[in-house]
Amino acid sequence: MTTQDRPVDPIAEADRQWRAHGWTKAAPGMVAVTSLTRAQQLIHQRIDAALKPFDLTFARYEVLMLLAFSSRGSLPMSVIGSRLQVHPASVTSAVERLEKQGFAQRERTESDRRMVLARITSTGRRTSQRATDALNREVFADLGLTQRDLATLNGILAELRRHEGDPA
Repeated sequence: MTTQDRPVDPIAEADRQWRAHGWTKAAPGMVAVTSLTRAQQLIHQRIDAALKPFDLTFARYEVLMLLAFSSRGSLPMSVIGSRLQVHPASVTSAVERLEKQGFAQRERTESDRRMVLARITSTGRRTSQRATDALNREVFADLGLTQRDLATLNGILAELRRHEGDPA
């Protein structure tokens, strides 16, 4: 196999190009951002494959799990948006789709008719458990890193999130 036949790591090539163009100081940051973005794409492919049998996206799965974890099986729509750090329109869209699937329902509270709750259904609870089993087995349990590397990575990512203003 010649060097031309070997696959080129596009991120390593970008690093080489950054340095060749005199952007040496920024090159490590560019490599980190590009690597994080590519890693996210790769992991998302695995997540999508694991959730496909349940007709769930990761966004809808996250909403379903928030509802499953809540003590009453329901949360105000505004709380869901706040906890997931997403726009209210995204929450509405996700809950509407979960409703159509029979996994959740929306209802108004008796104390404040303006407040809308999303509530997990028994079908949603069963589906969330089965989807979680699939994600644990097919994604979360084996990211190809040791427990020590995962702890290091999680610490680094928490620091990056804090730097960007997240309450990490």
